[in-house]
Amino acid sequence: PQSSPGTFSLGKMITAMPGKTPIQVLHEYGMKTKNIPVYECERSDVQIHVPTFTFRVTVGDITCRDEGTSKKLVKHRAAEAAINILKDNASICFAVPDPLMSDPSKQPKNQLNPIGSLQELAFHHGWRLPEYTLSQEGGPAHKREYTTVCRLESFMETGKGASKKQAKRSAAEKFLAKFSNISPENHISLTNVVGHSLGCTWHSLRNSPGEKINLLKRSLLSIPNTDYIQPLSEIAKEQGFNITYLDIDKLSANGQYQCLAELSTNLITVCHGSGISCTHNTLQYLKIIAERK
Repeated sequence: PQSSPGTFSLGKMITAMPGKTPIQVLHEYGMKTKNIPVYECERSDVQIHVPTFTFRVTVGDITCRDEGTSKKLVKHRAAEAAINILKDNASICFAVPDPLMSDPSKQPKNQLNPIGSLQELAFHHGWRLPEYTLSQEGGPAHKREYTTVCRLESFMETGKGASKKQAKRSAAEKFLAKFSNISPENHISLTNVVGHSLGCTWHSLRNSPGEKINLLKRSLLSIPNTDYIQPLSEIAKEQGFNITYLDIDKLSANGQYQCLAELSTNLITVCHGSGISCTHNTLQYLKIIAERK
């Protein structure tokens, strides 16, 4: 049966796009139907021997997940699962916008979806698609605050909001603000847009004039039963890197909860601890690096 003029056939598009990856096919479909697929990292267990990643892709009302040891493969499989649902379920049909409708790019920026806009921009310029990770949530039940980290290539932005969606939008908006002067017709290296900064490196830690990192150099870190979350977050803010805490379900040998702290330094660093020792171990690592000659 033929599709009506107001709908778009995914099957026909796949036939016309041999050699395309599932992510590319789903993105092209999303662009034509104004339902840009959004990928979100739900879980990232970067244990030493067997890292495990869980990604979710949402396109319109369809959500698919996959899990595995390779981020790229997991995202491709999630996209493939979404494509299969869209192909097989005849009741699912996205309307193709009327070409006579106003161009979304001409609408006020606050009416656009920054998450979809950032994904479309990355796809257009050949960058890797942005990944979103919920790094923190806190506050009382009536006033929750969520923090989400958006990774695009080797760069990061952090967004906060009263909901997970608002936090993601905030992070995407920060990237879009940096890209506001890019012409859509020009393909450009992301490094040229954001800058050539390598971020927080071992060299920058050793030579930083920052007050917090130099205070750490003089600290003995010897106060027992101390949770060092606050000083660690202050150093991260001063030195320009983010911290993502990952809880490990399995208890340690002596029955304590375990945690990983991932630092978005260059290169990315992961520190391990049990109980409240995770932040202590992370600060101890930074202290050793900062003091090295």
